[in-house]
Amino acid sequence: MTIQLFAFDTPNGRKISVALAEMDLPFEVQVVDITAGQQMAPEFLSISPNNKIPAIIDPDGPDGQPISVFESGAILIYLAEKSGKFIPKDVRGRTAVMEWLMFQMSSFGPMAGQVHHFIALTSEEDRRYGLARFMAETRRLYGVMNRRLADHTYIAGELSIADFALLGWVWRHPRHQVDLNDFLHVQRWYQALMARPAVARGFAVALRH
Repeated sequence: MTIQLFAFDTPNGRKISVALAEMDLPFEVQVVDITAGQQMAPEFLSISPNNKIPAIIDPDGPDGQPISVFESGAILIYLAEKSGKFIPKDVRGRTAVMEWLMFQMSSFGPMAGQVHHFIALTSEEDRRYGLARFMAETRRLYGVMNRRLADHTYIAGELSIADFALLGWVWRHPRHQVDLNDFLHVQRWYQALMARPAVARGFAVALRH
């Protein structure tokens, strides 16, 4: 049965469209236009209590009953377990995936998201402090990734949901004003992932009207 993806064209939306495409799970998109406040609609609140995209409804959930899932990290874990793909079964491998997924959720996404906010402000005075602080931290986090990828093909060993989580944010590196030539291992990883046909399909999905 077809999974419903409620999303918009953001890093968190893209990480789910990419994961669904890579897992070859059938899905359809319902665009939630966050620029128009659609995430605040009561019907969306019923499946995403935090009023954030993305969210999914899987009509064929556990025991064959429908389930809704919100928060992108939780969605990635759910989809990996449902499909049996991109999450190791052994504890050591699974722990590595969870470490790097949490790195994205707690650090890489929030810090880069602050850059997205401050860079869009029109007042230079308002922009200056926030951008200096959060751009420096964002570059540090690119460095953490770069060191990890110096001796790992993928962030947690084998290709996993942690890679999809990070890819959605590294995709926005021009907006972060980060030149991937400064982080060559991240650049190699990014180019390899973006060359994957399923990743291309995930990014081709229309997530805005």
